Amino acid sequence: EMQWNQVRVRNYKPEYQRILTEDALAFLALLVNEFSREREWLLQRRIRVQRRIDSGILPDFLKETENLRKRNWKVAPVPPDLKKRWVEITGPASSRKMVINALNSGADVYMADAEDSESPLFDNIVQGQINLYDAIRGTIAFSSDEKEYKLNEKTATLMFRPRGWHLVEKNVLVDNQPVSASLFDFAMYFFHNAKALMAKGSGPYFYLPKMESRYEARLWNNVFRRAQELLRIPEGTIKATVLVETILASFEMDEVLYELRKHSAGLNCGRWDYIFSFIKKFRNHPGFVLPDRATVTMDNGFLAAYVNLLIQTCHKRGAYAMGGMAAQIPIKNDPEANEKALEKVRADKIREVRAGHDGTWVAHPGLVPVARKVFSSWLDTRINPAENQLAVLRNDVKISAKDLLQVPEGTITEAGLRTNLRVGVEYLTSWLMGNGCVPINNLMEDAATAEISRSQIWQWLKHGAKLDNGEKITPELVKKLIREELPLRKSEDWYLATEKAAELFETMSTSQNFPEFLTIPAYELLSDSK
Repeated sequence: EMQWNQVRVRNYKPEYQRILTEDALAFLALLVNEFSREREWLLQRRIRVQRRIDSGILPDFLKETENLRKRNWKVAPVPPDLKKRWVEITGPASSRKMVINALNSGADVYMADAEDSESPLFDNIVQGQINLYDAIRGTIAFSSDEKEYKLNEKTATLMFRPRGWHLVEKNVLVDNQPVSASLFDFAMYFFHNAKALMAKGSGPYFYLPKMESRYEARLWNNVFRRAQELLRIPEGTIKATVLVETILASFEMDEVLYELRKHSAGLNCGRWDYIFSFIKKFRNHPGFVLPDRATVTMDNGFLAAYVNLLIQTCHKRGAYAMGGMAAQIPIKNDPEANEKALEKVRADKIREVRAGHDGTWVAHPGLVPVARKVFSSWLDTRINPAENQLAVLRNDVKISAKDLLQVPEGTITEAGLRTNLRVGVEYLTSWLMGNGCVPINNLMEDAATAEISRSQIWQWLKHGAKLDNGEKITPELVKKLIREELPLRKSEDWYLATEKAAELFETMSTSQNFPEFLTIPAYELLSDSK
């Protein structure tokens, strides 16, 4: 342990000293002291909103902000290195090799992640900060048996995703209370790197996850203003893209952009978490039961409505509308399967560019050329080639509250149930072993995968859903199939993590009450394993 005034750090290592400096921790303590109460209030507000939904009051566009939606206003313009964002690649910052490969990938943006693709072992979190510190200064390098990795002369623009408001960083305490993980991740990155990024002609750019209301965006905006003031950096230097990955946020997209208007770099369709949020928020309503997640696609039901509304809202306000993740990864040694995977990516990106998105996400460097070709062929061949599609206003879109709540049709199959069980447990096993970015069945999975998997099973059990063969889904069936679908034993550590993962996944899928986030109890197990 290390102690600096009111800040205490557990599991401290000497190599952390570059990041966990006295000045950086003092900066963090200022933010924690100023904003913790507001954060706690917002988390309590989430519980109150959920109770209203449970009582039958479904979300709608807000009457009190109707005038704001009708008025003409725009967000502040973005800096030059955020004007073209056709392809963005994501991945955890804790892997030095991955950071270098992502920055060298040919993508326009690399979103370095401390959130859903990162297992929040304290070592992962701090090593991620060290890696980004070095990358920003051009000194990052990595050696393996096969090759040496170093940065190219031209690299992707860097953005950083801190963890969500609901999470804490238990290894850092202020006045003996664990700090907000959001504030810890933001403070360390911003304090060390804002001025270095500005000196390079870039800036401190962020992706903000899991927000549920304009008030949560307002809190981020207040944090930004105070942080810039403390470091004597001009207001508006920070730019942030909000992931609209909760159903409630889709009813407040104008309001979220307005709260962050000086700091906004747009909105993003966080599709996997969005499906999880849809299940979670309406979990007690039998009319919202979703079919197999493989059939819940972006071109129909509530997902299609949300995509179109997001693009229309962003472009009306001069903000960027970013597309979602292509989770496919190249399949080696099987050209036919690989081509099928690439075709799925192409089709998804064609749908996005035609809808009016300004850019999209990929999970693997091998997919950067595929996504870039789709956007370049659409935007470069016009009479006036464009860096983005802000001029595509989508005035044809008329989305109602009912459209945002439309449940897609489909069936529930045993194969779908088994997939949820297998992928959920396998992902959680890797997460508990310190890896949050996991290739499963040729898809790159993150925490949203496990969340969808367990929430779907919970929902099916809650409402007595049946498989397409007529068999009722019961806790006994779930427990039986979990054992049949357990991942193969690879090592003693893997076996122990698998047992923990299976037990937690089963408990959360079959419990009477619905736990809000899988990662909160999983974090307890992760901490214990340290």
